[in-house]
Amino acid sequence: MENAKKQGRYDRIYKQLKDLMSKSEDANARMCSIASLLHHKMEGFFWTGFYMLTTDNRLVVRTYQGPVACMELTKHVGVCWSGINQQKSIIVPNVHEYSGHIACDSRSKSEIVIPVKNKSGRVVGVLDVDSDKLDVFDSTDAEGLKRIVSLIFK
Repeated sequence: MENAKKQGRYDRIYKQLKDLMSKSEDANARMCSIASLLHHKMEGFFWTGFYMLTTDNRLVVRTYQGPVACMELTKHVGVCWSGINQQKSIIVPNVHEYSGHIACDSRSKSEIVIPVKNKSGRVVGVLDVDSDKLDVFDSTDAEGLKRIVSLIFK
């Protein structure tokens, strides 16, 4: 998708989600709406969901849209843990070239991970989006998704 069109779509989704978020302060409900709306409105989103840290520092799947997911990710391995450990967005054009990639579904080809921060700014999980096409995600996605994820704990 052309960047201007993609940016416009993220802007519209952000506005729609911002209105929805006013209906509940529950973070889980907010993540459900975010995962669903993104999955159904963005081209190329094959798997869209959240992995959240538990109190004993495990990274466990929460709400998502798409095929069955890995329930728990091996500690400090893969793209999601890289996003947590580096506390930044990670864009992977080809997951088969990413050292330590965890293949929950062999059809996934590219991925983006956006850290989820709580109200105090601590990373508590990630939004993880996979595509079944190569090189789908770019900085427009990273910025659009980061803005959307910021609505969870507002």
